[in-house]
Amino acid sequence: MKRWKKIAIGALLAFGAMQLVRFERTNPPVTADIRVASDVKSVLQRACYDCHSNETVWPAYSRIAPVSWLLHRDVMVGRDELNFSTWESLPPDKRAKKTQKIGKQVADGEMPPWFYTPMHPPARLSPADKLLIETWAQGARAAPPQGEGADRN
Repeated sequence: MKRWKKIAIGALLAFGAMQLVRFERTNPPVTADIRVASDVKSVLQRACYDCHSNETVWPAYSRIAPVSWLLHRDVMVGRDELNFSTWESLPPDKRAKKTQKIGKQVADGEMPPWFYTPMHPPARLSPADKLLIETWAQGARAAPPQGEGADRN
């Protein structure tokens, strides 16, 4: 057998074996979703929720290794860093810090990540989307939460 055929067969076997390593694609319950103005929430849901909430939409390719491994890792890390589905359970000072970080990362073009938007075009933030998020973040910084419902902008 020619060398290239052996390499192709080996690659196919390796790819097949990788499919045996599975990760769950689950969404825990939403316990304390963020409460913000509907226009802000709409942008957050479209651009951020797949990695930063318990409402991840798992695409078909999330079943194919090694891509499935990367997606699982990205979602777990994203939820650990910031989870809008548990936002209201955070102490007000942590919410304020996270809001400030969201505004900065959006302003700096760090979020959503460059590698995410080619496969998820709706997650791209227009200049108006960025301004909306930045304005929300600045408003939340200027007026720290003071009691129930204070995060509604």
